[in-house]
Amino acid sequence: MPFTEGPAGGRTGRGAVRVPLSAHGGAVEVLPRSEFDRRRLWWDRVMRPPPWLDSGTLGRDLVLAGASLAGGLVLHALGWQPQVRPNAEVPSALFLPPLVAVCVAVALRRVAPRASLALGTGALVVDTALGSSLGTVLVYTQVLYDACVYGPPRLWRWLLRITVALSLLGTVVGVLRYGHWRGAALGVLVVLAGLLPVLTGISVRQYRDQAAAERARAEQTARLVELDRRQAVSAERARMARELHDVVANHLSAVAIHATAVLSVPGLDRGQVESALRVIRESSVQGLAEMRQMIEVLREPGSSGGQAAPEVVTARLAEADGLVERARAAGLTVRVRTDGTPGALPVGVDLAAYRIVQESLTNALKHGTGEAELTIAYRPAEVVLTVENPVRRGAAGLPGAGAGLIGMRERATLLAGRFTAGPCDGRWQVRAALPTGETG
Repeated sequence: MPFTEGPAGGRTGRGAVRVPLSAHGGAVEVLPRSEFDRRRLWWDRVMRPPPWLDSGTLGRDLVLAGASLAGGLVLHALGWQPQVRPNAEVPSALFLPPLVAVCVAVALRRVAPRASLALGTGALVVDTALGSSLGTVLVYTQVLYDACVYGPPRLWRWLLRITVALSLLGTVVGVLRYGHWRGAALGVLVVLAGLLPVLTGISVRQYRDQAAAERARAEQTARLVELDRRQAVSAERARMARELHDVVANHLSAVAIHATAVLSVPGLDRGQVESALRVIRESSVQGLAEMRQMIEVLREPGSSGGQAAPEVVTARLAEADGLVERARAAGLTVRVRTDGTPGALPVGVDLAAYRIVQESLTNALKHGTGEAELTIAYRPAEVVLTVENPVRRGAAGLPGAGAGLIGMRERATLLAGRFTAGPCDGRWQVRAALPTGETG
């Protein structure tokens, strides 16, 4: 269908797009969108080289060597091959083997840089002895460039020294031979054919090495970031496991102890059963409340149906009286002693102290003889917690996974505190010293 120029900013036909051509005074060319895309894709497909000609492939080196040989043959056919010919009786065909050899050296530039340089240099020496041809010299500049780019670092350093020395030597020889300063042109030729390709190759190699170093640095940075992320995830998982253990295991231990007592002791009256069930209910409710608080913390913002998450109350050492009362209700006789003046503690220290007291009393209830002694000492630079209880003998008690002691030690270590747990004078003692950050 024909397309004509429509109103400004409008479309002139279905599926058409207007492409302004500013070079034609505001003229507008309108092509169907599908036709425009098809032409662009055709252009990209035509201009894209085949895979075997990609950078760093042997096919690309062979094509470059073939193009060099073709250019040298064209120069030979045009009669430009011998530029300087001290012996006019030398046939022109003798210049072709050095040209072929130096082109083969181009094909070996990536596979064997040293062999490529040796072959190209030998071909240049033979060509120079015959009279020196333009094609061989031009292709040899590519050999020098490739030796600096793809060869070992020691190779380009030697090439730089040799080409600088030959340039100076050519300048001196030219001046002495022709007896005039214009003879320095011989050194200029050596600079153009030898030193300049070497300097270009060194520059390209340095840029390439710098790019490789930047890529390696970026990859190393990415690996470090990933390692930090994994460590952060592992630390967070360990913290969550520790909190879950403190929240769930302690309350469930009290529930299990009282449920076992109700089931194992015959002849309990209604009052004793109700007392045990009351402790079970309180422990369950308290555990559910703490679990709900933890879930609210872990839940992402906005996942509560658009409502703001309730403020989470962090457990504090000042609430240790509640732990003692629940332990007493569970059947553990607890004697509490406080040394020093209670004061405000850092949030991390407050929570860690609370959890350590909670876990210690739970262990005393599970593995002790029914009594424990809790000492809380407030010192200028730290708070010291000590829980002692006799160890039950001849009874297995409730099973444990041993995660309680590990969690308490981890809490103290994270705060740069000290923690010990073990038998002491026939009793089990847990002692934790947590720094408060104060120096006075």
